[in-house]
Amino acid sequence: MKIVKNILLYLFITLFIFMGTMHFIVPEQYTAMIPPWIPLKNTLIYISGIIEITLAVLLIPVQTRPTAAKLIIILLVVFLLVIHVPQSIDYYQTNHKDFVISIIRLPIQFLLIAWVWRVTKK
Repeated sequence: MKIVKNILLYLFITLFIFMGTMHFIVPEQYTAMIPPWIPLKNTLIYISGIIEITLAVLLIPVQTRPTAAKLIIILLVVFLLVIHVPQSIDYYQTNHKDFVISIIRLPIQFLLIAWVWRVTKK
């Protein structure tokens, strides 16, 4: 079971590093998600990418893993409440073509939260 947990941990780390890197490769994809009332969109995209990569790397050492996991969970909750839920509401109200995708993204946030919590729990 420990082998599976480690595989899932490193899979999460890889995914989170990949997602953080994507903030630099296609920042416009992330900029489009940010609500209009939030300033400095590009700066926030790059900062959040750096934070995602850093926290993923901090999951590797056992000593920093619990703190990194808690910070990732906080980050995912903030993204959920500030980015994903408002985006889904806006897409619903405007009959946006990506409404279904935005709805699918919501439970994925909960899955990621549960995943990092589970694989870092002792």
